[in-house]
Amino acid sequence: MFQVKKTEYVNKTFRMPRELVQALETLAQQKDVSLNQLVTQCCQYALAHLDTGEQA
Repeated sequence: MFQVKKTEYVNKTFRMPRELVQALETLAQQKDVSLNQLVTQCCQYALAHLDTGEQA
């Protein structure tokens, strides 16, 4: 059966280097996605590929 799912969002403010934001804005425009979508995808990718190995 079809179920409508609602994604819950929260608003947060982050400070980022100007050059990084400019690069993300450029890429988002080139890929025709919102800056928010791009940042979300980048964070999800980073978390999924995070090296959690303990190093001393």
